Amino acid sequence: MPNKSVKADYRRVPRDDPNLRRGSRLPAALGGKVKPLSPPPAAARDENAIQMLGAWIAENGLHCSLKIGMWHESGRKESPSWGILLADVIRHIANAMAEREGLDQDETIARITESLERELDEPTSRASGTFHHGHS
Repeated sequence: MPNKSVKADYRRVPRDDPNLRRGSRLPAALGGKVKPLSPPPAAARDENAIQMLGAWIAENGLHCSLKIGMWHESGRKESPSWGILLADVIRHIANAMAEREGLDQDETIARITESLERELDEPTSRASGTFHHGHS
């Protein structure tokens, strides 16, 4: 199953954000070094685990690897399955922000979905990409 590599401009951080690096629109916390995330413990334990997406901010853009086609090949509709996955990701983000920053999970989900809908309706940047075959 091919992964799709997608690039989108990631310059949506407000210019007056105090956490920006000098001369950059990306948050200073990113530090300019690749810092891979560790797989969750369940993924490390499960020999059948499948990585469905990865996202990196690089060269002032968002770059993604996506496992497109897995659901289709298993007889499911691809688009709705991605919607379910993205909804689950949003819930994981809200849970993490509640744990780390004490934010209300429902409020965080509402803010994320408002931003998501606004971005889908009126994109602040264009997403482009091509399939890079041979990755699994």
